[in-house]
Amino acid sequence: MVSRVLLCFLFAVATASVDCNLEGDILYSWKTMLVDPNNVLASWNLTFPNPCSWFHVTCNNENIVTRLDLGNAGLLGPIIPALANLTNLQYLELYQNKFNGSIPSELGHLKDLVSLDLYWNQLSGSIPETLGHLNSLRFLRVFRNNLTGPIPWSLGNLTSLQILKLNKNRLTGALPVEVIELVRFGNLGVLDVSNNLLAGTVHPTNSTGFAVTKVIQDPKARN
Repeated sequence: MVSRVLLCFLFAVATASVDCNLEGDILYSWKTMLVDPNNVLASWNLTFPNPCSWFHVTCNNENIVTRLDLGNAGLLGPIIPALANLTNLQYLELYQNKFNGSIPSELGHLKDLVSLDLYWNQLSGSIPETLGHLNSLRFLRVFRNNLTGPIPWSLGNLTSLQILKLNKNRLTGALPVEVIELVRFGNLGVLDVSNNLLAGTVHPTNSTGFAVTKVIQDPKARN
């Protein structure tokens, strides 16, 4: 039988792709950790080592994964740190599932990431400070989870950010000045940190020309 490595090599020669089995191995390994009641990952099969042929996976012209669309798929399980090895990933759409555990800090290595949508899951732990390294990020939505701890000041580095929705978690502390300045001086048009346990008050403003969602704080957390 022709080895899997040889098959991968032959496919790479035919398509001018690099590391053709690496991304497929990462995604297949993730699949084995997930409960998939709707069988949406049925096509994630190592019989076809190139993940560009799998459903919910989009690749560029070089057969490198750039997008994962798994929103509202009924999946249960962790978000694995190894996703950070999908180094050309631009869209990670995992919203409205039952993903649990923490947000891997390794996702901060995805330099090309434009959209990170993890909302409406069962994620816990803190928001990784490393997300502040995602300089291409325009959309960060992690609302409706069980996230705790402070909002990292490093998110203020995301000058390309247009939408930041952290509402309906259990975040504590004050809203960092660095994040507020993204509204005043950056591109941030929607900021929602309501329904957390944050201290202080932020009022809505349209001084930048954007509609900024009002921040509703927990009165018990103001002292």
